[in-house]
Amino acid sequence: MQNALKRATVIGDGAMGTVCAILLADHGTRVEVWSAFDEQAEMFERARENTRFLPGVPLPDAVHVTRDAGVALADSELVVSAVPCQYTRSVWEAIRASYSGNVPVVSVTKGIEIDTLCCPTDIISQVLGEDVPVVALSGPSIAAEVARALPATVVVAGTDPEVTVLAQRAFNTGAFRVYTNEDLIGVELAGATKNIIALAAGIVDGVEAGDNAKAALLTRGLVEITRLGVAMGAQASTFKGLAGIGDLVTTCISPSSRNRTAGERIGRGMSMKETVDSTPSVIEGIPTTESVLELATRHRVEMPITSAVYSVLHGHRTPSQAIDELMTRQLKHE
Repeated sequence: MQNALKRATVIGDGAMGTVCAILLADHGTRVEVWSAFDEQAEMFERARENTRFLPGVPLPDAVHVTRDAGVALADSELVVSAVPCQYTRSVWEAIRASYSGNVPVVSVTKGIEIDTLCCPTDIISQVLGEDVPVVALSGPSIAAEVARALPATVVVAGTDPEVTVLAQRAFNTGAFRVYTNEDLIGVELAGATKNIIALAAGIVDGVEAGDNAKAALLTRGLVEITRLGVAMGAQASTFKGLAGIGDLVTTCISPSSRNRTAGERIGRGMSMKETVDSTPSVIEGIPTTESVLELATRHRVEMPITSAVYSVLHGHRTPSQAIDELMTRQLKHE
């Protein structure tokens, strides 16, 4: 079914924001991308590609970039929020005056805010108002592959069926298949927590612990993030789907995964600070690890892998020590 949107907005100029603009433009929608940075916006328009985060991928003619939030949001029928989680609140507070009406917002951000432990859709609702329809799009979607029109399948989740279907139709293309889901908390938690397991997977790669160790890590990692999700009201089945195991596998094995790559560097001896400084994009799994541990404490959920990742990130354990501690935990039934 063809998308009927004439105009849409993407808030954020990273790789995923750029890919979302390309997908929306595939249906003939005019897309305004809002950038927080003058230099980045000028580069976009001059080069007609995102040379920093998605080089070599041309922008469709229907995609335009601006620093003016008023221009970006004018007459928009759908807004995509593609801002890193820890900046989502400040960005939306800064541009809130330019947003009007109850235009649906699709969040493609993965993470949990450190200070509040809020998921991205909660942050947006708190800033714009609870009446604004907000949904989350998540799943295995490495930006560079989606930009090349390689096959990918994701899920859009929300509590309003009409809005989830609207987002589904807006993004669905021949190479990008979108399912709907009503488990918003589960989809967002899955998207946030899989980045922690991806950091762990990278650490396993960095210390060359082997494929058996990595398979065990993914399996047991899925168990603990599901345990947290269920304790917070999510459906266990969500973690067996695209937003859960689908995204988990992709993020843990892809060379393009920022979180897996960051973990590998740490496994090879880099400090957390050195790793962050050497990576142009935000490594969402690092702050999310702290947030998830706080959630685990609040909900009395045991998360040994997450705890081990936190201890390595903050220099309390070496990668080898953390692996040894996980391997020598008390024996139990699976």
